[in-house]
Amino acid sequence: MGKANSLAMLRLLMFLMTFSVRALRAVFRTREELLIENLALRQQVAALKKERPRPVLDDLDRAFWVALRAAWPGWASRLVIVNPDTVARWQRDRFRRHWAKISRQKGPGRPRVDAEIRRLIRTMARDGWGAPRIHGELMKLGFDISEITVSRYMPRQPVDADKVKRWMAFLRNHKEAIAAMDFFTVPTPSLRMLYVLFVIEHGRRRIVHFNVTSHPTSAWVIQQLREAFPYDSAPRHLLFDRDTIFSPTVVRFVKAMGTKPTRTAYRCPWQNPVAERWIGSCRRELLEHVVVLGERHLVRLLRSYLEYYHADRSHLGLAKDAPDRRSVTPRPSPTAKVVALPRVGGLHHRYEWREAA
Repeated sequence: MGKANSLAMLRLLMFLMTFSVRALRAVFRTREELLIENLALRQQVAALKKERPRPVLDDLDRAFWVALRAAWPGWASRLVIVNPDTVARWQRDRFRRHWAKISRQKGPGRPRVDAEIRRLIRTMARDGWGAPRIHGELMKLGFDISEITVSRYMPRQPVDADKVKRWMAFLRNHKEAIAAMDFFTVPTPSLRMLYVLFVIEHGRRRIVHFNVTSHPTSAWVIQQLREAFPYDSAPRHLLFDRDTIFSPTVVRFVKAMGTKPTRTAYRCPWQNPVAERWIGSCRRELLEHVVVLGERHLVRLLRSYLEYYHADRSHLGLAKDAPDRRSVTPRPSPTAKVVALPRVGGLHHRYEWREAA
């Protein structure tokens, strides 16, 4: 109850700050006194900026700028004490502290797995059994334990180089017939979690479909697959991990599309490299530079990034080409110059030849 009240108060505070800033801008933005005061304040800030060491901002100062970013489009051009990227980092740090705090164990927690069960898991694993088979055998012996817990207590086997080569050869030889899907999460300033589901084809690394929700369910995932692959356009293989959201209902639907569901092993993200690589690129090139305000804001950001990703961004796996194929443009004339065309709100650029004015 206390956490819900705290989140409600935080959302109310951010709403009031946003409303106050917009109201002040509407009332005072045309007054001459504001221009003079603004000039005086800028001079003082410029003087303070020269001081060493630089001023230290506390949590309230940081929360102010995170909230101001939501209310004022021109916030970044007026920020002189720190860089705009620092404000986005403050939001990420605040999110990590929040979840570290609520994740602290407040009670006895889960019961400890008995030593006898751990010994049995190790013994069965030495016979070459996997987690599903070990879990089934333990169930027949009357032990109440989940398959995920079994996999957690299995001894870590060294990576079999031959298995890795065979798996990577499978992905390489069938890339035109493979698509992959996965989730990743994005926090908002109110510490609400947003879930992004995306489907990516291995052949040209194109994002076939994506959507955002705060409450993912198996039924929602099935609807996204319908939208991703209409009119019998489903691939031969669909690669995804063993997240519980991909329930048996989802697996049955994938088979009904005429697609073979191919699931990666537990804790083996390397088996889904194309999807994992796109998540990393999206975080480094977009999400680490912005503060996401909500579902619609995140959808707009991802659409803008995908326009750049598909049409402009070169990929090592595509021989330095873009997913939508970007042709080589030679210099049209001796007077032509290279110009930078902003993409994703100026976070990235596309470079093209233009005739000098």
